[in-house]
Amino acid sequence: MQMKQQLQDIQDAVAEVLALAKAKGATEAEASMSKVQGIAVSARMQEVETVEFTNDGGLGISLYVGNKKGSASTADLSHAALELTVSKAIEIAKYTEEDPCNGIADKALLATDIPDCDLYHPEELDTQAGLALALAAEKYALDADTRVTNSDGASYNANIGCRVYGNSHGFLAGYPSSRYSLSCVVIGQDGDDMQRDYAYTVDRKANRLLSAESIGKEAAAQAVARLGAEKVNTGKYPVIFDKQIASSIFGHLVSAISGGSLYRKSSFLLNSIDTQILPHWLTIQEQPHLPQALASTPFDHEGVATIDRTIVEQGILGLYLMTTYSGRKMGLPSTGHAGGVHNWQVSTTHTDQAALLKEMGTGVLVTELMGQGVNGVTGDYSRGAAGYWVENGVIQYPISEFTIASNLKDMFMNIVGISADIETRGSVFTGSLLISEMQIAGE
Repeated sequence: MQMKQQLQDIQDAVAEVLALAKAKGATEAEASMSKVQGIAVSARMQEVETVEFTNDGGLGISLYVGNKKGSASTADLSHAALELTVSKAIEIAKYTEEDPCNGIADKALLATDIPDCDLYHPEELDTQAGLALALAAEKYALDADTRVTNSDGASYNANIGCRVYGNSHGFLAGYPSSRYSLSCVVIGQDGDDMQRDYAYTVDRKANRLLSAESIGKEAAAQAVARLGAEKVNTGKYPVIFDKQIASSIFGHLVSAISGGSLYRKSSFLLNSIDTQILPHWLTIQEQPHLPQALASTPFDHEGVATIDRTIVEQGILGLYLMTTYSGRKMGLPSTGHAGGVHNWQVSTTHTDQAALLKEMGTGVLVTELMGQGVNGVTGDYSRGAAGYWVENGVIQYPISEFTIASNLKDMFMNIVGISADIETRGSVFTGSLLISEMQIAGE
């Protein structure tokens, strides 16, 4: 009942600010508000480090006077504060440049049916219980191996809240959500060699988090496995991106086909609709209403309906990702992607990473990426990396301090396989990813 009342109160505030905008001369307006309550606790070396309480919420409004835009925000929901916020936004709009692409989403694209994505599973915000989990995860890690000598800490986070969006087309809707996570970061040491690694779990439901024991032991195992890293010889090798970082490769695809990059002509995938950008066996589908998924949403940040879509079919790009503004810049409708993508489902070819390693034979398994050496305009890709050397499909030893390089267009087309042990802790669901060849710069 408390969350239901909170949602109603926020909807009332959003409705009020939209009415004020209209009364003060705005031709169009949109407003949104998120309210989040949460805790964040952390421990390091078995001592409590931080205990934080969150109770955040701010209402933001963007209004349009003709083609001029003004924005303002407030955390005070009193009538006087809302009226002042609208007045400030009107004042700002007077001094901005006209832009014919400004404005709220087309009414025909707005969500009319608000599906329940089952995102809200509230639990008591109990700092003692959270600290117990963090301390336990770290203790399991420290006790797992004598080579785990230090910790960068363990943390537990719990957040429950809601989001409401409304605009002057009469759209007004909101939904509650919850999110819980537990993580642990430890340092392994063997002589002068020190390596750091982590493990984490995140879910909409607190009781579905992995246990403190499994998180602690996984963090320890990952850190210890990296000890004794060797150099790799410079050359061209097949590369597997571990599932925890494989989504970053598709993240570059998201950026390249997003309207902001396209209308600025800063994408290497300009003019690529209906062209082959991935292997023929690879299809990417978006399912924004998956129950309890972390990237599910019934509508985007502009109130546009989110729907199941095929982004890439048999390797052929079928859709650019548009917000209202970028779509108008390009003469295309919004696709409901204001705020990001929603549960991309990527095709798989192999049962698990072990099968992918066997397919690769000899090459490099990358488990960590460093640096930002990706050029979105040309697609050139060069990043520092760490991982493992593989021979005959079997991991031999850890490797570090090398660079992997290629071009994203080539990387996309040279994807040989994707494992079915899928990473779901994000907006792109993918397994480990095998690319037939990349340039490795080692020693």
